[in-house]
Amino acid sequence: MNYFKINLTKRINVLSIDCEDWFHGLEIGMDNWQKFESRIEKSISKLLNLLEETGTKATFFILGYVAERFPRLVEDIAQKGHEVGCHGYSHQFVYKQSPNEFREEMEKSLGILEKLSGQKIVSYRAPFFSITQSSLWALEVLADLGILFDSSIFPVINYRYGIPKAPRFPHWIETKNGSRILEFPISTFKVLGKNIPIAGGAYFRIFPYSFTRAGIKSLNRENQPVIFYLHPWEIDPEHPKIELPLRISLTHYFNLSRTEAKFKSLLRDFRFSTLKEVLGNAE
Repeated sequence: MNYFKINLTKRINVLSIDCEDWFHGLEIGMDNWQKFESRIEKSISKLLNLLEETGTKATFFILGYVAERFPRLVEDIAQKGHEVGCHGYSHQFVYKQSPNEFREEMEKSLGILEKLSGQKIVSYRAPFFSITQSSLWALEVLADLGILFDSSIFPVINYRYGIPKAPRFPHWIETKNGSRILEFPISTFKVLGKNIPIAGGAYFRIFPYSFTRAGIKSLNRENQPVIFYLHPWEIDPEHPKIELPLRISLTHYFNLSRTEAKFKSLLRDFRFSTLKEVLGNAE
């Protein structure tokens, strides 16, 4: 794999929303999803209002499954000027799929999202950040399907994802067939030689806001943009509680009541835009 340095001149960060319902990331089989109350319309509506209040644009990585069932959500997101990106179709680990299965799901999702949004979809994030060392082949499939920007690689150690030694900042990746894709890894802060996540999800809820703010400011001072991610259900603390394996339950439900206030502070303290805008001028 070859990495290419890029020059980024805009001091602006990326806000990304992983559009999935509260139960989609709990490793519950897709056949059982209909058993649970959907909350995504309510949480997306609240999220769009928060962004509108601050004049913030974001990239919404939307599951094809969600778009199929709630087409108006995709239309609303696009009409409000946000970028629509792809989050796959069924929220499966990429490394548990075959290349053919992955391609088929991507083609299905891209078709749904492009029709509803009226946008050419050029940005992608894998469910569970599951482009890992064993599934780098997915980048070639993405490039073949017209994806220009990927944000799936997390340069940390985690039991479900991560490439710890991957570059921490935006870079070009050249695939085996000679195409290339611009990767924006999930942002981390270097502490005592280790990459510490600072950019969203459970990490945003676990760490004090002061730590997140300090980490983003530090990277911005180095003229490095940050990519921050949030799930709609994280600002919906009233979504149902179900029995889960302890490791998943502890992170999923932790500190949900404070996420909205912390997110408002984030929008106040930093400038954000879409993945396409921040990376669109890279050479």
